[in-house]
Amino acid sequence: MFIIKWLFRLVKKVIVFFFVSTILAVVAYRFIPVPYTPLMAIRAVESVKQGGSPWMHHTWVPLDEMSKHLPVAAMAGEDARFLLHHGFDKEAIKNAAKHNRTHRKKIGGSTISQQTAKNVFLWPSRTWVRKGLEAYFTTLIEFFWSKHRIMEVYLNSIEMGPHTFGAQAVAREHFNKDVSDLTRSECALIAASLPNPIVHNTKNTPDKYLRRHQRRVELNMKFIPAFPREGEDYDPGTAASGVYRK
Repeated sequence: MFIIKWLFRLVKKVIVFFFVSTILAVVAYRFIPVPYTPLMAIRAVESVKQGGSPWMHHTWVPLDEMSKHLPVAAMAGEDARFLLHHGFDKEAIKNAAKHNRTHRKKIGGSTISQQTAKNVFLWPSRTWVRKGLEAYFTTLIEFFWSKHRIMEVYLNSIEMGPHTFGAQAVAREHFNKDVSDLTRSECALIAASLPNPIVHNTKNTPDKYLRRHQRRVELNMKFIPAFPREGEDYDPGTAASGVYRK
């Protein structure tokens, strides 16, 4: 009986610690830059095992100092309803499930919020445990962070090429310029590479797939509103038409 009570208290303490620590971490990252992510650590270890350097290119830049085209391109390529949903796009999930039932090549229905939760707090895998934790962290960041902050963290933490994480790093390493100077076409090319930036590397001459996807992203950008800047609010009812208010 004593052992059972001890185990019960231990489990209770672990659960309380988990919820308190994860909520505090999410709240902290609402205000401070994310310095390092689990995937960066994984890539560093992989590089060392292959005889390379653990160094990663990563420089934090506020979203409002990035090219205005980049968040729009990210939505056009990854999550067109980012400003409208609350972390989960039911339509995208339903379409992905329908596609995967009849096609060998599987697609996902993850939103930018879900990808941000995974990139910052979790590890890459397809297990149910990881997906469950992803849903949990997605709910937390949607509650504690603004859409502006989610996009800012996403564009600063996502893998954008070999040893390259974040928008400033890819702008410097692949385009030899600051992220603020990226053109609309370059932003579309970066967004087109995001499903697999290691295979479809924007530093090299883009392959046919990347160019085709880039054109599709540029077309979709015409139907997506300019992303709200820091201090601006948006009305979900009119977000699709690009109407914002201060």
